[in-house]
Amino acid sequence: MSEAYEERLGKLLSFGMEEKLAKTAARNEKVYFSTLEALRSASLVTNENERNKNKCLLLYNAVTQPKLPLANRSLLFQMIGEERITTKAQLDAAIEFLVSVGEEKVEESILEQHAGVGVTVTKEDICEKVKIVLEENRSLVETKGSRTNIGILVKQVLTSLRFADAKSVRFEVERQLQDMLNSLSISEKTQGETNEVKTLKKKEAYKDEEENWDPFAGIPNIMSARDLETARNTPELLERHRLATGGKVICRFPPEPNGFLHIGHAKSMFLNFGYAQKENGICILRYDDTNPEAEREEFIKSIEESVRWLGYEPAKITFTSDYFDQLYELAVELIKRDKAYVCHLKPDEISQYREKKQDSPWRNRPIEESLRLFEDMKFGKFEEGAAILRMKIDMQHPNPCMQDPIAYRIRYKRHPHSGDKWCIYPSYDFAHCIVDSLEWITHSLCTLEFEIRRDSYYWLLAALDLYRPFVWEFSRLVVTHTVVSKRKLTFLVDKGYVRGWDDPRMPTLMGLRRRGFPPEALRKFCASVGVTRGDNLIGFHKLENACRTCLDPQVLRRMCVLEPLKIIIENLPEDHVEWLQVPNHPKDERKGNHTSPFTKEVFIEKSDFRLQDERDFFGLAPGKTVLLRYAYPIKAKDIKWSAEDPSKIEFIVASYDPDKTQKPKGVLHWVASTKFSTSVEVRLYNNLFLSEQPGLIKGDAWLNDINSESEVVKEKALLEYDAAKNIHPGDIFQFERLGFFCCDKDSTIPTRIVFNRTVTLKGSR
Repeated sequence: MSEAYEERLGKLLSFGMEEKLAKTAARNEKVYFSTLEALRSASLVTNENERNKNKCLLLYNAVTQPKLPLANRSLLFQMIGEERITTKAQLDAAIEFLVSVGEEKVEESILEQHAGVGVTVTKEDICEKVKIVLEENRSLVETKGSRTNIGILVKQVLTSLRFADAKSVRFEVERQLQDMLNSLSISEKTQGETNEVKTLKKKEAYKDEEENWDPFAGIPNIMSARDLETARNTPELLERHRLATGGKVICRFPPEPNGFLHIGHAKSMFLNFGYAQKENGICILRYDDTNPEAEREEFIKSIEESVRWLGYEPAKITFTSDYFDQLYELAVELIKRDKAYVCHLKPDEISQYREKKQDSPWRNRPIEESLRLFEDMKFGKFEEGAAILRMKIDMQHPNPCMQDPIAYRIRYKRHPHSGDKWCIYPSYDFAHCIVDSLEWITHSLCTLEFEIRRDSYYWLLAALDLYRPFVWEFSRLVVTHTVVSKRKLTFLVDKGYVRGWDDPRMPTLMGLRRRGFPPEALRKFCASVGVTRGDNLIGFHKLENACRTCLDPQVLRRMCVLEPLKIIIENLPEDHVEWLQVPNHPKDERKGNHTSPFTKEVFIEKSDFRLQDERDFFGLAPGKTVLLRYAYPIKAKDIKWSAEDPSKIEFIVASYDPDKTQKPKGVLHWVASTKFSTSVEVRLYNNLFLSEQPGLIKGDAWLNDINSESEVVKEKALLEYDAAKNIHPGDIFQFERLGFFCCDKDSTIPTRIVFNRTVTLKGSR
């Protein structure tokens, strides 16, 4: 990190800000300056760390609300500093009220009233309200049981008890809900309704809920959400938009071609392409290629491949660089309107001026001079960093994104799409909103970290009299046990912790694809997450469940033994081969059967045999009978120990029951003799990281969180005879009792076959 970042971080920490939050705020200098101003307005004293921690969090939440009007910010910060506003519920209520009154000055006592200052919600109040809400939702609880959505119940309680502590409410809801579920369980038994009937009812309810679930319901009405004056289109602009689009919804998925797409991008794709499809509109794939230093052709190709693999068909594919000529002309127009100027401050100097809210020395230079210098920038007459074009907005604005952001900078790098035509490139803040407008985008959907940029987005379009799309932000998708930081993922690849960007443990789309996750599973997973603006930490197990749901009805079943233990059946002749008819899918007769040989020598899992039997063990043991799946019962008669290593078993002697008169305790998967089975390599994949949120681990300690068992390789596994026929990389099977497995690209068929475990069976070992 730069010295400027370390200085900003140290300043925030001196006020007592929690380190994770301080790092987030310090990373973006615009957010940093706004936060610092709030801390000072609240009169926070440095080195009072514990007392200030909650205040810092509330102040940060306040300054990152772009809707908060300027007029009453200082009063709000003061009330936080004086501990009159101490909870997020109070802060949310205060902000909601201040937004409703706009720039009108409010009395301190009125704001206190709306923020619930002095309001006390007791434990008894919470208990009573939770009881009422649960009774009102009894039928819902009876239907869904333990899968009742606790969040909905909590929200209902907080609607009435707005200033109650949310954690206390959730705890009480969970406690009383469990009591209700326990009582319902007892009631079911007395009423005599079978568990099967109850289970069937619940499954039908879940099915109905899933079919009626609208994952896009969180996206608000396009017109009612426009709360900024600069966001409003004139009737003329709306008519031009209607004529250009025919009234269709137009979305866009705008990745930067500077890396490979990951699981977070899958959500963005789902929302943009999915919402357009829902509204009978179209979605554009647009490469946001304004930084030639980081962009490569391989990223461009990989992104398009990933989009199409996930099942999306772009209406067209565009590049921001396609509009470089228009963007340049609009920058010139902005200068002519005295709303942009050429500046010569260095990055650290810009930070210092912003901290002091001081104008650049070149802010008020003549328009003609800025026009000439901007043209000189275009023709390469300056060194990199010697000149930039900045938008002239408001250096006193509390939102750092409005403090004269950069519009153009000089980069002497070949661009992967436009070549050497340009040596000046537009910034994200300048290009993104304009290209949205030029492409007549109706819905500009992006993640919440861009919410602070909404002000500058609309300012620029208003300054140029361009059409304004509807901007709406959603929370990022964060999946447990993964990191999506490009820097960290690059480190894992470069240092050999993983096999590459498409390693099956990586959260990249190419990694998930190689592991065997089908595209419909990712779409189903994203649909279950839906549109949210709150915390969005989702368990990786939910993605695995979506994968199982998609694969289970589709893929064929085969048997594979990971750690083979030889069984010799003594009452079969040496050359015995019986071809058994085995279903390809036990739940779907339409998928037919395949033949599997039953021989004198078979192999079971080493873990399915124990020298000492136990009550809860369903495998083979001396004197015990088990069923070989789709074949016959066998009984262990004797153990042959290895002559080279007396502690190891060489094989088990067993007898089989051809008439199937014996009653086996367990059912085992197996494969025939090596003459009729194929040796394969199987890679068992688990979570790459041990902790749920490795991205929050400080410093380099995140490397210590790497799971040493994230990849376990079984090099001598045996696969049943039929499965190896005509197999290709990407083919997926369910190996019975083990999970779903995908044939890996490392396979050199037929000499070497490699399988990746996509996901275990639910509840399997």
